[in-house]
Amino acid sequence: MELESQHTKSTIYIYTYACYEDERSLCALEMRSLFGMESQTNILESHMKIDPSRSPFIKERLAVIYEGKSLQKLIEQVAALQVTGETFKVYYIKSGGPSKNVEEGFENRRTIEKEIGLHINGVADIHHPKRLFGVMNINGRWVFGDYVKSESVWFRHQRKPHNYSTALNTRVARAVVNIAIPDPSGIKAIDPCCGIGTVLVEALSMGIDIVGSDRNRLILGGTRENIAHFGLSGEVKLTDIRDIKNQYDVAIIDLPYNLCSVITPKEQAEMLQSARRFARKVVVISVEPIDEILINVGFCIIDRAVVKKGSFTREVIICK
Repeated sequence: MELESQHTKSTIYIYTYACYEDERSLCALEMRSLFGMESQTNILESHMKIDPSRSPFIKERLAVIYEGKSLQKLIEQVAALQVTGETFKVYYIKSGGPSKNVEEGFENRRTIEKEIGLHINGVADIHHPKRLFGVMNINGRWVFGDYVKSESVWFRHQRKPHNYSTALNTRVARAVVNIAIPDPSGIKAIDPCCGIGTVLVEALSMGIDIVGSDRNRLILGGTRENIAHFGLSGEVKLTDIRDIKNQYDVAIIDLPYNLCSVITPKEQAEMLQSARRFARKVVVISVEPIDEILINVGFCIIDRAVVKKGSFTREVIICK
């Protein structure tokens, strides 16, 4: 997986997005964290190069090579492309925009794919191509470039050996990791209330340098087994958040809230005061209002999102 977030001055990357209605706020916060901006549509353009498989919401990425005001103008440019040493395939990317009723019907998409492919100097292979290209009609222009489809890594992680009914789902956990650590380069992170390890699995699968700890010794065997189940390795310690001594760039804290882990406002304040001591940036997930506690212990709230599941609501809050 491409772990790094890269900023390029020349290449334009086009990302398509999909999310459920109750995830829109979280999706927008992830966009702002990864790209420094958000889109009001299902398409985002940026000079930032992000692996689409990092996000549970990104469907695909197109790195623009050519663009034209019409399909014919685009084809004229594509004719100059030489593909040597590898086979290729062209894929039409649906924009969902005003043109969808015209160009985006199945037959038209296949026709455009074939037309573009016939003008590329190289060997096409629709079954096992080595290189994928995408073509797209977006904002009144046609674009063509290298295409990458997202893999739903989070979906595979649903099938871990140990689960808690109250744990974050893997889609939310993966988005929270991206929100907390948009650029993993040189970052040391911690999940000090790691529970069964949902956040740890998502972060470790991206190659992020993260450790976990929890004060509940009964669950840590399951946490380690969940991590190992996906061929990952990471440090998980039996430690109360108030006893953490090392320093970290980021902490992700899903505050305990189930019937087995009822904590008082005083305990919440102690936990968050401890986090402020050992982490420069903290992302807190809470099912109840905690702004007053965060401010009282000295945090500044930077950004936030709401995640709903039926009548159940979580807040994701970025603090520094």
